[in-house]
Amino acid sequence: MANNSELIHSLCEGLREYAQIDPRLFEKYQVNRGLRRSDGTGVVAGITKICNVHGYVLNEGELEAIPGELIYRGYQITDLVENVEKENRYGYEETAYLLLFGKLPTAQQLAEFRQLMAENRELPSDFFVDMIAKAPSNNIMNKLARSVLVLYSYDPYCEERTLENEMRIAISMIARLPVIMTRAYQVKRKHFDNESMIIHPLRDEESNAQTILSLLRPDRKYTEEEAHLLDVCMMLQAEHGGGNNSAFACRVLTSSGTDPYAAYSAAIGALKGHRHGGANLKVAQQLDLFKQNIANPANEGEVADFIRKVLRKEAGDGAGLIYGMGHAVYTLSDPRAILLREKASELAKNTEYEADFHLLETIERLTPELLAEKSPRAASKRVCANVDMYSGLVYRMLQIPDELFTPMFAVSRIAGWAAHRIEELLTGGRIIRPAYKSITKTVPYVPIDERK
Repeated sequence: MANNSELIHSLCEGLREYAQIDPRLFEKYQVNRGLRRSDGTGVVAGITKICNVHGYVLNEGELEAIPGELIYRGYQITDLVENVEKENRYGYEETAYLLLFGKLPTAQQLAEFRQLMAENRELPSDFFVDMIAKAPSNNIMNKLARSVLVLYSYDPYCEERTLENEMRIAISMIARLPVIMTRAYQVKRKHFDNESMIIHPLRDEESNAQTILSLLRPDRKYTEEEAHLLDVCMMLQAEHGGGNNSAFACRVLTSSGTDPYAAYSAAIGALKGHRHGGANLKVAQQLDLFKQNIANPANEGEVADFIRKVLRKEAGDGAGLIYGMGHAVYTLSDPRAILLREKASELAKNTEYEADFHLLETIERLTPELLAEKSPRAASKRVCANVDMYSGLVYRMLQIPDELFTPMFAVSRIAGWAAHRIEELLTGGRIIRPAYKSITKTVPYVPIDERK
C-alpha cells in the first residue's frame, strides 16, 4: 500500500501545471464557469413546465431582489403546504402526482395513485439480501445509487422506452427509495455501528413519510404530528427546477438515450455533493462545531467572532463557507427555509433543541453583514438562508439519524427527477452537449526514448 501511495504521488507531481487553468482565461474567452454568468444567474439551457424557482427580476438590465417563490406546475409551494395542512392530509404523494402528471389529482385519482405506490413499494425477491445486506455501505447515498443501478437487472422491461413504461419505473422509484434507504441504514447500523438491525414488514396503508418513520423506529411508533412534519419536508424538497445540479445531471443522461435507472443513479450521485444536497449534513456538523467552540452561544459577539474565523478559513472544514447560507437563485428569501424555520421554532420550543434553533437563527441573521464586512463583492450580493439551514435540525428533532439527512433529500427529490426525465424524453430530442474552449497548442510527437 505504501509503495502504491508513493507511486501515485510521483505520478501526480507536476499534474497541477498541466491540469490547472488560469481563471483569467474564462473571462478572456467569455466562458461562464458552472454555466453561471458573472452576476450569478444561470445560463438558460432549457425550457420546462415543471417548476419555477423565482428569486429576482431584471429591472432595466439590473437584478432586483424579490422574496423567493417556488412554484410546482403553476402552484406556489406555500399554497400546497398550507392547504394540505388545513385538510390534515399527507401531501407528498399528491405533490409527486402533480409533478409527474401536470395537474392536481381528484380524491379518487389520489387514492388510486397511493394504492399504486403501495403495490410498488416491496423490493424484488432476494434484492435486500443480495444487494444491501451482503454489501454494507457506511454511506447511504452511495448505497442508494448502487441499488438503483442494480434494480435495472431485476426489471425485464428496463430498456422499453414507452411513456407508460417510463411512468411505471418512475412510480416504483418513488415508492422504493424510502425502503432502500431505511433498509440500508439498518444494515449499516449492524455492520459498522455494532447495533441491532431491525427489519419491519411494510404497511400498505402508510404514506411515504409514515413508512420512513415506521421502518426507522424500533417500536414503529410515531405521532401524526411527526409524520405530517416529515411529509411537509418531503414536499418542500420534491423539486427545484431543471437547472439544479442533480436534475440537470438526470436530464443530461436522459438526453444520451440511456436507461432510467442509470439517469436516476447519476442524479443521486450529484445530490450527494456538499455543494448540493449534502449541504444539509454540513449545516448539522457546522452547528455542532459552533457549539463546541463558543463558550456562550447566546452571546452574539462570540457567535460573530467564530463566523469570522470560519469565513477566514481558520475554523471549520477550510472551505470558508457558512453552510445553509446563500443560494444560486434566491436573494431575499428561500420559501422552503421560511417554512422550515417556522416548523423548527414550533417543534423546538421548551425542548433540548431550543438553544440550537436560536443559534441557527443568530447565524442566519449575522452572516450577511459579516460576509459584507469580509468582501466588497459580497456586500453587493443579497444572501439569505437556504432550505439546508433548518432541515437538519428538523430531522434531528424527528429522530432521523444524521447519516440520513442527504438520503432524505434524495427520496423526496426522486419525484422531480422523474418529471424532468420524462419531460426530456418527450421534448428534448437532442443530446445535451455544450462546447468547451480548448487552449492546448499542438506539439510535435516525442519518441519514447527522448522523453524526460
